[in-house]
Amino acid sequence: MDKIRWGILGTGRIAGDFARGLAAVDDAELVAVGSRTAESANAFADKFSVPTRHASYEALANDPNVDIVYVATPHSLHKENTILCLEGGRAVLCEKPFAINAGEAEEMIAASQRTGKFLMEAMWTHCLPHMQEVARLIADGSIGDIQVIQADFCFRSKVNPASRLYRPELGGGALLDVGVYPVALAYRFLGQPDAVRTWAHLGVTGVDENAGMVFGYNSGAMAVLTTSVRANTHHIARISGSAGEIVVHERWWAPSSFTLRRDGHEPQEFHPESVGNGWNYEAIEAGRCLRAGLTESPIVPHADTLAVMRLLDGLRAEWGLRYPME
Repeated sequence: MDKIRWGILGTGRIAGDFARGLAAVDDAELVAVGSRTAESANAFADKFSVPTRHASYEALANDPNVDIVYVATPHSLHKENTILCLEGGRAVLCEKPFAINAGEAEEMIAASQRTGKFLMEAMWTHCLPHMQEVARLIADGSIGDIQVIQADFCFRSKVNPASRLYRPELGGGALLDVGVYPVALAYRFLGQPDAVRTWAHLGVTGVDENAGMVFGYNSGAMAVLTTSVRANTHHIARISGSAGEIVVHERWWAPSSFTLRRDGHEPQEFHPESVGNGWNYEAIEAGRCLRAGLTESPIVPHADTLAVMRLLDGLRAEWGLRYPME
């Protein structure tokens, strides 16, 4: 492959973010976009200089000039759209949350295995330079054994039953939209919790608007996590260990910086170089995997994606939150 040829399925805001990020990847090019209408596909293609526009998702999924498709549709369509593309012969990078629930995720992973096509959840945070450096320092024992992780992802929005954030049929609510980030962070560094305590406020449309989670581990470690679509908080993640801590600065889930504090040492600030808007790093990882002939990424493996989906399912079960399609 001279360049990885990308298609984007969907034309919303997040599709635009990915298109901008992809422009910063030297060995990739955006060659096609697919939408449910020609008008939307043409408007997106004109804005981002995409040569091929498809007026249906099926046409994009079956485009032989596309190596991999970024699925950027609402949560409730991820399974359907991903399997469509895999069965059409395309590799897939699927926006988070990977699916509505673990059952859907299992079907998607099975389709990847059946077709032999690469599939990855677009958990961009795991691929960002600062989080890669955080992971390296933790693996090297820089802060000892992790004892406490504190992280949140909360933002304020107006209650709007017409918005995807508040529509149960689209998988609305804080947890699937942004709560998946702190949950995935805790799982990345502490693994499967041995105990879970949680509470959520379900609003007028029935989706979670505020939620808190405490994960407990037999090692003695814990993760304290919050998510909300009704309040702003500082977006800082703190990973504290037996010999120090790492504090990831504001917007920890996006390109950021961090401070390492180790016992007996002066604090060190890390500002890993980052280019583009950050979305490019998940595209780089997907492209690397495609060139290596892999069907999953070692940074965002299928097993981790499925484990996080099961955690999300368990939390919603505690809250009594089921979506109409379940």
